Amino acid sequence: MFERYEAGETAVLVHLEFSDEDSREDLLELQLLVESAGAHSVGVITGSRKAPDRKYFVGTGKAEELAALVAATEANVVIFNHALTPAQERNLEALCHCRVLDRTTLILDIFAQRARTHEGKLQVELAQLRHMSTRLIRGWTHLERQKGGIGLRGPGETQLETDRRLLRGRIKYINRRLEKVDKQREQSRRARQRSDMATVSLVGYTNAGKSTLFNTLTSSTVYAADQLFATLDPTLRKLDLEHHAVFLADTVGFIRHLPHELVAAFKATLQETRQADLLLHVVDCADDNMDDNFAQVQNVLADIDAGDIPQLIVCNKIDLLEEAQAKIDVDAEGKPFRVWISAQQQLGLELLRDAIEQLIGSHVVDLDLKLPASAGKYVSQFFRLEAIQQQAYDDEGNCLLSVKMPEADWNRLVKQSEGELESFIIEAEAETDTVIR
Repeated sequence: MFERYEAGETAVLVHLEFSDEDSREDLLELQLLVESAGAHSVGVITGSRKAPDRKYFVGTGKAEELAALVAATEANVVIFNHALTPAQERNLEALCHCRVLDRTTLILDIFAQRARTHEGKLQVELAQLRHMSTRLIRGWTHLERQKGGIGLRGPGETQLETDRRLLRGRIKYINRRLEKVDKQREQSRRARQRSDMATVSLVGYTNAGKSTLFNTLTSSTVYAADQLFATLDPTLRKLDLEHHAVFLADTVGFIRHLPHELVAAFKATLQETRQADLLLHVVDCADDNMDDNFAQVQNVLADIDAGDIPQLIVCNKIDLLEEAQAKIDVDAEGKPFRVWISAQQQLGLELLRDAIEQLIGSHVVDLDLKLPASAGKYVSQFFRLEAIQQQAYDDEGNCLLSVKMPEADWNRLVKQSEGELESFIIEAEAETDTVIR
């Protein structure tokens, strides 16, 4: 068994083109990820296949070419721009005599470097442990057998089983810690809701300029750099507009095929996005892959149940275009849906502020509801959201509620009720015989 490298700075990259659109990745994006991780590329292996090879992912011939390039460049890590199975990683490591990483492991490593807060470090460790749980066999194949013979028989647990047990224990411990942090965050969210200030969350593809825009709007000093996943931990600041004040949240950037381990581990962090009143979807309008990146972010938002939240598209980096013009695009109803700005050069920021103010004022619903006794479950949901302004009952035992909440929360409840809630809306001026409680 070869000596497994713990880390490496010189890497050979592997990128394949597949006919399946959902399996395609971007080679340039892989190179940016590798740079963000602090590694240096010394060679690239490319090719095309209809489907991955079961043993080496790339096929026997391409695998031998990869091993030869690793030997010639003395690279100490091979990085695939795709997800590998544990068996494929093990076979490739035995062939190349160096460590082999897939795209998911690379992204997890970058997140581990970026984590600064206690919560962020716990989330990254949880994601790494979940990913590692399927790959323990790589490093412990020499310990899979139990010792035999008189006096050598142990309790019957192999080293691999011991590691899995310890891993499960650590995952449970981290989950408990994150649940405690999540409760603290929930208290902060409720305090913000009681202040009647809306929350606006920045979302977008990684390196689209979200943190730079956040710093410019709020005069903050959040770390911003021309690299992937420069921001990991969420940050909230107050943003004063002309007639309103809102909370602005800067969150982690998305990427195509975001690892499921990260989505699960960053559940609490992504909650800031799911419970926002408005999303500022920042896109790099100078990027040739702008449309594809926009679609990838929309897919992630749908995965985290944030697809129904109102969005304002912010086309950033207009200073890199031939004709840089700050402007607002409006829809058929005259509402802003897209703003063209440059956060770096501070172009169009006043237009962005105006657009946010227009949308925030129109994204609060104020409704009167008449809920029969069979629909009492919705009352607790409105209480949880602290949306109830007034509660009363009529002679027939129906619960009459006056609720006020962000439109995103109302739409989410309507979706969960499969439209039933909309049937309970009554006119505000309707006269009823009520008993206030």
